[in-house]
Amino acid sequence: MKLQKDKSNLTYKDNNLYIIISVTLISVMGVMAINPALPAIGKAFQVPDEQIGLVMASFLIPIAIGTPIFGVLADRVGRKKILIPSLLLFALGGILSAFARDFRSLLEWRFLQGVGAASLESLSLTVIADVYSGRMLTAAMAFNASMIGLSATVYPLIGGGLAQLSWKYPFLLSLLALPIALLVFASLKLPKTQSQRSVEDKDFKLATYLRSTWKSINNRSVLALLFAVLSLFILEFGSCFICIPLLAANTLGASGVIIGTLLASMEITLALFASQLGWFAQKFSEITLIKISFIVCAVSLLIAPLMTNVWLLFIPVLIFGAGLGIALPSIQTVFARLAPEDNRAGFMAMNVTLQSLGRALGPALVGIGFGFVGIQGALYASAIFALVTFIVLNCFLVKTTQKPQLLGNGEHYIA
Repeated sequence: MKLQKDKSNLTYKDNNLYIIISVTLISVMGVMAINPALPAIGKAFQVPDEQIGLVMASFLIPIAIGTPIFGVLADRVGRKKILIPSLLLFALGGILSAFARDFRSLLEWRFLQGVGAASLESLSLTVIADVYSGRMLTAAMAFNASMIGLSATVYPLIGGGLAQLSWKYPFLLSLLALPIALLVFASLKLPKTQSQRSVEDKDFKLATYLRSTWKSINNRSVLALLFAVLSLFILEFGSCFICIPLLAANTLGASGVIIGTLLASMEITLALFASQLGWFAQKFSEITLIKISFIVCAVSLLIAPLMTNVWLLFIPVLIFGAGLGIALPSIQTVFARLAPEDNRAGFMAMNVTLQSLGRALGPALVGIGFGFVGIQGALYASAIFALVTFIVLNCFLVKTTQKPQLLGNGEHYIA
């Protein structure tokens, strides 16, 4: 099969892309579908509120540790040989979690599921970079990011609805990983260089691989992109997911339903703007879009404390969602273009590792901010941080050119 040349065919007719997106959606499921079930889980196992967060921590810790390890392995043995077992392990961990008899065993099975999830997001991005180039790469990354935004809206609704019936049912959604694993095995088409990679490759040397990967990362453009990734997720998971709900509830008297609607509207806006990245990229380079997005986020955070009622708060939230929707696929596109072919999975794993670090640091940093300057002060500090990120990117993120890739020249694909 030859790679589709037309961008519309990429979006609507390329089975490869749909399979890759399915893997991405599985990776998001482990957090977004389970979060609404945490109160039901705590009640079922009689766990105090201060311990229920361990359900998420036990899942996220192996992801943070395992992502770079699986990136190295995927470059060593090939994408499918990591993806398929990972999907099966994710499904197994979810099923076992649903039938856990006590809280400790639930945490153990969630850890197992986290091991299965560790490779999924980074390898989704890696395979997109393997398969597409040029404008098609931009379109694929945009589609991937928009689906993440939509799933972040839909999964909590599904997980919350299932949790009303039983805390077990959201975990059973992991069964969807089984048909995805079958599709990856039977239908995902990869470049010959990846399809033919095997453990019998005698030329692989870990020390050489690690030195080469570090050399690829250790330049100002890549380091600036990594800082942008870290900053973006600190802002999203700290400023948006923590500060905005607290501002809405404590200052403006918003109900839980309205707060949920605020966050859902942000994710929908993210998806909408990400889906239009191809159009934006015709007007501006991805690097320019990344820089602009942090200005957009800073503006939203600066005006949020000025809102006098909860309905006006939708304005900065929607602006913030637009900034995220522009930034996320743009960063991933530029990062993919900079990735060396032989080290691509390990290189892309650094992106996802920094995302995980940002998710952890965001709530911690705004929590510290609350103690010194309050919620409104933390929002202003977040806006300053977004502007500092813009300045850093303006100084260190230089224009890149598309590397020549065999995949854009009609190279054949094999299963």
